[in-house]
Amino acid sequence: MRLLVTGGAGFIGSNFVRYWVEHHPDDHVVAYDVLTYAGNRPNLADVEDRIVFVQGDVGDLDTAVATMEDQAIDTVVHFAAESHNSLAVLDPALFFRTNVLGTQTMLEAARRRGVNRFHHISTCEVYGDLALDSDEKFTEESPYRPRTPYNASKAGADHAVRAYGETYQLPVTITNCCNNYGPFQFPEKVIPLFTTHALGDVPLPLYASTQNRREWLHVTDHCRAVEAVLSDGEVGETYHVGSGVEASIAEIADLVLGILGKPASLKEIVPDRPGHDRRYLLDSSKIEHRLGWRPEIDFTQGLTETVRWYADHRSWWEPLVDRAPVVEAAWAQSP
Repeated sequence: MRLLVTGGAGFIGSNFVRYWVEHHPDDHVVAYDVLTYAGNRPNLADVEDRIVFVQGDVGDLDTAVATMEDQAIDTVVHFAAESHNSLAVLDPALFFRTNVLGTQTMLEAARRRGVNRFHHISTCEVYGDLALDSDEKFTEESPYRPRTPYNASKAGADHAVRAYGETYQLPVTITNCCNNYGPFQFPEKVIPLFTTHALGDVPLPLYASTQNRREWLHVTDHCRAVEAVLSDGEVGETYHVGSGVEASIAEIADLVLGILGKPASLKEIVPDRPGHDRRYLLDSSKIEHRLGWRPEIDFTQGLTETVRWYADHRSWWEPLVDRAPVVEAAWAQSP
């Protein structure tokens, strides 16, 4: 297989590149990334000699086409996206340009190349949210009801993928995943944010709706799910990738503080983000029954290892902190 991995220097993308190189050493892997503030080439340092890196924008059709042709790509795994909900509140146009138009551009490049598979990474957030007291789960047939610019931009990308599959017979698959955690996640996201703040005895900013919950999956389990879809998934199908493990923001803060031996007094309440979703939970029975995938990493163990990874890798995350474009609650002053 000859893979082009968009967003290959980002959090999930770099973990996927590393996973693929380890488990499929005979395959050819191209990491394609424009290196925005959250794209970090050092994420690939330990596999640089086994991959090809191309600095390219998903919105640049000429570069995408040329890269796919030059590298004889037969499979595209499309991770690249703007994904920080807080930034989307402040700069929604950026998200629609990258996530919708960028996805369409990569689809067009893949169509011209004639790839064997275009796999698109989506999110549980395209479905909107669930009530905190609900026992409902999102299925692959749930209606799209995005509530934020980020969610809407990912929903638009999903529609573009399906349209290329139907109109041009591009062999596409989609996975909708829950919240990922693990090493190499940019320190704007909640688990590394809480961890890095706690390490420096800086207050942890918790949104006022502290009981809002998310479903959590270790990034390595996500990589395994994508591998299963590329290997055995049916063209045109969508698969949910979740763990079934839910935790509130308050619970995450308490777990991080407990792992690091820090006091609960470090928790600080900040105003809710506009459109702050209450809860997401995916029904992942389809990928489990059809492809035999199940998460393997226990949440408590995985979270503990992740927090300790950040504690042991200050040299990785400390230079990134000042690159974050958002101060939480900045939307309170935005027009």
